[in-house]
Amino acid sequence: MTDKPWLGQYPANVPAEIDMTEFSSVTDVIKKSCETYADKTAYVNFGAELSYKQVDDYSRAFGAQMQALGLGKGDRIAIMMPNVLQYPIAVFGALRAGLVVVNTNPLYTARELKHQLKDSGARAIVIMDNFASVLEAVVDDTQVEHVILTRMGDMVGGLKGAIMNFVIRRVKKMVPPYSLPGSLTFKAVLADGARASLDEPALNHDDLAFLQYTGGTTGVSKGAMLTHGNMVANMQQSSAWLGSLVTPGEETIVTALPLYHIFALTANCLVFLKFGGRNLLITNPRDMAGFVKELGSIRFTAITGVNTLFNGLLNTPGFADLDFSSLRLTLGGGMAVQRAVAERWKKTTGVPLIEAYGLTETSPAACINPMDLKDYNGAIGLPIPSTSCQVVDPDGQPVAQGETGELCVRGPQVMKGYWQRPEETAKVLTEDGWLRTGDMARMDENGYFYIVDRKKDMILVSGFNVYPNEIEDVVADHPKVLEVGAIGAPDEKSGEVVKVVVVRKDPSLTVKELREHCRKELTGYKVPKYVEFVDELPKTNVGKILRRELRDQYGDPRSSSD
Repeated sequence: MTDKPWLGQYPANVPAEIDMTEFSSVTDVIKKSCETYADKTAYVNFGAELSYKQVDDYSRAFGAQMQALGLGKGDRIAIMMPNVLQYPIAVFGALRAGLVVVNTNPLYTARELKHQLKDSGARAIVIMDNFASVLEAVVDDTQVEHVILTRMGDMVGGLKGAIMNFVIRRVKKMVPPYSLPGSLTFKAVLADGARASLDEPALNHDDLAFLQYTGGTTGVSKGAMLTHGNMVANMQQSSAWLGSLVTPGEETIVTALPLYHIFALTANCLVFLKFGGRNLLITNPRDMAGFVKELGSIRFTAITGVNTLFNGLLNTPGFADLDFSSLRLTLGGGMAVQRAVAERWKKTTGVPLIEAYGLTETSPAACINPMDLKDYNGAIGLPIPSTSCQVVDPDGQPVAQGETGELCVRGPQVMKGYWQRPEETAKVLTEDGWLRTGDMARMDENGYFYIVDRKKDMILVSGFNVYPNEIEDVVADHPKVLEVGAIGAPDEKSGEVVKVVVVRKDPSLTVKELREHCRKELTGYKVPKYVEFVDELPKTNVGKILRRELRDQYGDPRSSSD
């Protein structure tokens, strides 16, 4: 067996190694694509379009104004928006000014937002006004000096954009009251920046591009330091893998996963930027009926998503009636793709659902199944170009082929480390560059990898990591709770949902009361769907909760308290 048996399974047009010299930075990709595809449509959202030329002009203006405000190379800027036209403008503009982008989930609670802003040391934030009240509660406790506010319809423009903003604020009441004195508007920033000049700093592969926050077994959200080199590498790896499936300047990709998530950020935003593709931004994919209607208005060639997204579409009336004649690429990641969903997807669309595997720490792609795969195979795929994977035992030694161990990844897409957390970095990055993923896997004789189980105790809700310690900390903070253990329970829609097993201090504590407490401190998908009250939790002799035993005893959601 060769050291890299997977190379023998590569499609003919996929190279073993990528060319890292083509682009010096992500900004290099932005500028080259904006020039090459100037007249092509780059983004579509709510029926409004942005050409590559407009993306170039707007991002240049945004970056120039950030510099005018005193932000310089290496300063962090948080961006807290759903998928709207403002997102790529802000991200690209920030990168062109040499800033480091801190992607921020718009659904964060005040506690979560405060941690991320303080930990990253962000000096500025771009935020949708729907979430401004959350920022108001914490901004004085952070290093944020500049707040840039935007509204949903700002870049839609014209009468339609104005009506959208009015309806969202006045009719649907989706903008809670807030007060952020001294804040700037996104439109004013663009207008002022258009009159300023952008001094684009020299950037190379070692410069930081993103602080991409991810959980950890400690429950503390950590910033994965993703360099320009990491992002360029993964873009080059992924685009090489797609090969002949993609025609530059002719693709339309559906972007329903949030761009603040590493999967859509790289796969949709960067890879299809390089290809001069058109991104259809879906702002609210939870509105499945509206999502399907949107898909009916455009001929799309590619779509990415998580298992729950594909399952949702398949179960939405009208989806099966769409025109799939242009669709050539469906990529699933973020969580395991279920066989039933993959088989139904192919039957409905005529296109296989190709499973990929990655982590925030790998920018994210590490393994992808061949694009010419005909049917679901249960594997996470083959290591992509310039990437090595191995399965190791607890001592870090490679196990025999077919045996289970921890999956480790090495390649140019592996993060620099965790922001200001050398001890946490040392736990996952070996001296010779291997990233310990925490996932248990095996490799077959052809170099295909299969995830067997998760070494980490994380719960995966619709592709988002939820760490038990964070949930337990919040639940345990309730005065009527004595002890708590958090586990994942199976769920048809989300893959998994959060379940907490609680020992009450006060017998009057109800499920409703506990959930309301959690909603104040946790993003929606982290709030326990199931709560079970018990007399005691299974523990070791030193008092540590036995999570596996907890899962075995209480993993069935049907055993939950009312």
